[in-house]
Amino acid sequence: MTLPGIDAAALRSHRRSSPLFGVALLLAAAVLPALFVPQAAADDAKAIAPHRPRLISLAPNLTEIAYAAGAGSMLVGTVEFSDYPEAAQAVPRVGDAWRVDPERVLELRPDVVLVWPTGTPETTISRLRSLGLNIVEVPTQSLADVPRALRQVGRLAGTLPMAERAAQDFETRVAQQRARYAQRPPLSVFIQIDDEPIYTVNGQHVISEIVMLCGGRNVFADLPQLAPPISAEAVLAADPQVILSTDDTIANPLGLWSQWPRMKAVRSANVFKLSSDLVTRASPRLAQGVEVTCSALERARSRLSSAPQSPNAAR
Repeated sequence: MTLPGIDAAALRSHRRSSPLFGVALLLAAAVLPALFVPQAAADDAKAIAPHRPRLISLAPNLTEIAYAAGAGSMLVGTVEFSDYPEAAQAVPRVGDAWRVDPERVLELRPDVVLVWPTGTPETTISRLRSLGLNIVEVPTQSLADVPRALRQVGRLAGTLPMAERAAQDFETRVAQQRARYAQRPPLSVFIQIDDEPIYTVNGQHVISEIVMLCGGRNVFADLPQLAPPISAEAVLAADPQVILSTDDTIANPLGLWSQWPRMKAVRSANVFKLSSDLVTRASPRLAQGVEVTCSALERARSRLSSAPQSPNAAR
């Protein structure tokens, strides 16, 4: 399952290893907005070193951003699940999304430690600051934050020209999809990010933003929690026209929901599986996530406008 700040693979691994994960998840969802405080611009200037800075990234998405901004070769440390691009897999680990080894961080002598305010625990940030480390917060909670983050890291690393190209490419691709689907018939959409129990996201999550850009309406957008658990009965009551599943552990999401054949999404076979990395990890790959999501919703429109299909129709 997914929260901004922590990618789906990390969350799923932690959920299955910790019986208290569900409680922790709900608490995290409640406090995330309070943690989202952008770092002052002065920190960027302070972090720029007169040489190639040694960087540590404490989030998989920040690792991706560093590579896209031309600073991948400057990474001397990162956290578990930093698996993209392939070169990132060889970067030494200093912990994971929940626990960081301060001694290992100090051993790597970073000039800058990149943290994600909505994902890196505040206790970790405070501990590293107390050790005199140069902490730079890189907030990425929305689509528009990704190009800002690319430029921020590019300034830190002295690779702004490459970062600017990556930022402009991201902005162009997203803008093209926004323009293409702005006037398309709206669709009601249920976003499923886990199945045991069923979790979704409200309108503040970047996945919901992507769905809205593509002409969809998140049926649970108004829920107060960022990533709330819900019942199957609630989904049945909402009766969405489309179901989007980002749970990588579900091989056949249509089969999962086919026990309720009267649901609009099931009747029209409008149940789609999306790669969690493309729509939940706040990195430049979100541009591709927008494209695949918009494509799925457009296929859904086509199916709804044609004759009803069997729930077992190919997705």
